[in-house]
Formats: sequence, structure tokens, C-alpha cells
Amino acid sequence: MKVVIIMGSKSDVDYASKIAEKLKEFGVNVVMRVASAHKTPLKVLEIIKEYENEDVVFVTVAGRSNALSGFVDANTTKPVIAAPPYSDKFGGVDIFSSIRMPSGVAPMLVMEAENVALATVKILSLKYTELKRKISEYQERKKMEVEKADEEVMKWEV
Repeated sequence: MKVVIIMGSKSDVDYASKIAEKLKEFGVNVVMRVASAHKTPLKVLEIIKEYENEDVVFVTVAGRSNALSGFVDANTTKPVIAAPPYSDKFGGVDIFSSIRMPSGVAPMLVMEAENVALATVKILSLKYTELKRKISEYQERKKMEVEKADEEVMKWEV
């Protein structure tokens, strides 16, 4: 089981690393690569081909004009999660290039590094059932965070 994170450029490494860190917390192997659908499409195809016969989920990290997610999805039978980093520079409008895809091209869009990792692990848990326990533990921790916050807020005087 493996997650292959393909970044459109080296500038995406910080965001992709956050995803990778969360995946490693679940015990998932991660490979990070850089290839551009616009500038190096043949390299993207080589990367897909390299991992196509393995149990992988591809995560694509590309901002601005995100052709990478659709390109990867159109050329693999494996799940693809589009995980574009948010940019204040464009006021979030660049997300549209990750949302609208042509027919027959269906990368899933997930925002926020932690959520990308969780979605990826849920996909992998369909085959690797040991991940289901880790997902349940993660969800329980999240519930406890809310309960603890509620207890702390209840103590505030209004």
C-alpha cells in the first residue's frame, strides 16, 4: 500500500509534506515526485506507469491551473485525489481548475492536508482492513478534542 504524491512544482513541497506527515501517522508509505502536466507530461505518464501495478492512491498537488489532477486521473485506473494548495494570491479562485473536469475524468477534490490524508487512508482501508482501526482511533481523538473544548468553554464566565 502506497500513496504517490505528484507535485506540479517544487514550490508545492511544503504542502505535500504536510499530507505525507499525516499519512505516515497512519502507517502509510509515501512517495513524493515532481512532474508537470503542462511542462513535462511524458514524465507524468512515466510516473503513473511506474506505480500502476501497485496498490496506490495518487494525490496531486498543483495550484494555479491544475491540469495535473485531471491528467493523472485520465491516465490511471487508480484513485486520484486532487489536493490543490490554497493561495491567497488568487483569492481561492484557482480552485475552479480542480473542480470542473471533462466527462470520464473524475479526480476527487479534498482540501486541507489532514483531510487529504484521511480520505486517502479511507480508500486504502477498503483493502487494508488494519487501517480501519486507525481511522476509528483518529475519529475518536477528534471527538475528544471537541469534548475537551466544550468543557473548557463551559468554564468561561460570560
